[in-house]
Amino acid sequence: MFFFAEADMKGRSIAPGVDIKVVSGDNAMLSFVTLTPGSSVPIHSHPHEQLGLVLDGEFVFVIGDERRVVKQGDTYVIPSNVLHGVPEVPVLSKALDVFSPPRQEYR
Repeated sequence: MFFFAEADMKGRSIAPGVDIKVVSGDNAMLSFVTLTPGSSVPIHSHPHEQLGLVLDGEFVFVIGDERRVVKQGDTYVIPSNVLHGVPEVPVLSKALDVFSPPRQEYR
């Protein structure tokens, strides 16, 4: 299967008010993230490299020792094993994250 509609993507909640839909290849994974107002993603790390693009809305993102409000069109890079999280989501927001290698627990 080479093409995926949103209905074909596996969905799950990764935190209260934070839902993802994923599609994966052998070496990379796309994760479409929806963050509802008032939700948060706890500070965490993982061995996967993560790159992202804010598709809509805005939220506070902490990566390493940097804290920033990211908005539509902003991008970010999270190297392997760097602490990161989203402590504040003021408005409905959407982001696209890319993981390499794919996160097996999201498949």
